[in-house]
Amino acid sequence: MVDKVLVEALKKRNSEALKSVYLDYKAAFIGFAKKYPLDEATIIDIYQDAIIALHDNAVDGKLDHLKSELKTYLFSIGKYMIYKRLKQQKSMYSIDEDTTLDSLKIDTDYTIDLIEDLSEDQQKLQMAFKSLGEKCKAILTLFYYRGFTIDEITNELNYSNKDVAKSQKSRCIKSLKDLIFKP
Repeated sequence: MVDKVLVEALKKRNSEALKSVYLDYKAAFIGFAKKYPLDEATIIDIYQDAIIALHDNAVDGKLDHLKSELKTYLFSIGKYMIYKRLKQQKSMYSIDEDTTLDSLKIDTDYTIDLIEDLSEDQQKLQMAFKSLGEKCKAILTLFYYRGFTIDEITNELNYSNKDVAKSQKSRCIKSLKDLIFKP
């Protein structure tokens, strides 16, 4: 109920409502975003951009039929912006010729941290995802959660070629859909 009032106030460009949203969720967002390899200044920049996007969406009427909590929606915007920033940073990294593969830290934790207060559909997706095998969790996490390309997934998971990775991803998506929509 409070969220609907806030959305209406944001829609009317109420600066106090915007300030309230900004201050209420700032600390939680910073805590959430610290699990990513970003400095606090970058996290705050991303948070401010997410607030602006949230405000613009409210003004444009895109939040009139919001199915999640405002906080969940804001964090989703922020998470997308974090991934976009990390992907940009990743493309800027270069590896010295002297660097060995063993000296590079490769994160192979394929778990997904989900925001509280999930909708019924999100809960079904979460439960179905947990039921998948490790290979499917890995490939779907890399592709959808971490934004890897098929070529990057092929290298990360040591597939023989990208066609194998593509077909594995397709099979995993089919398995996930079957688990979600099973009677």
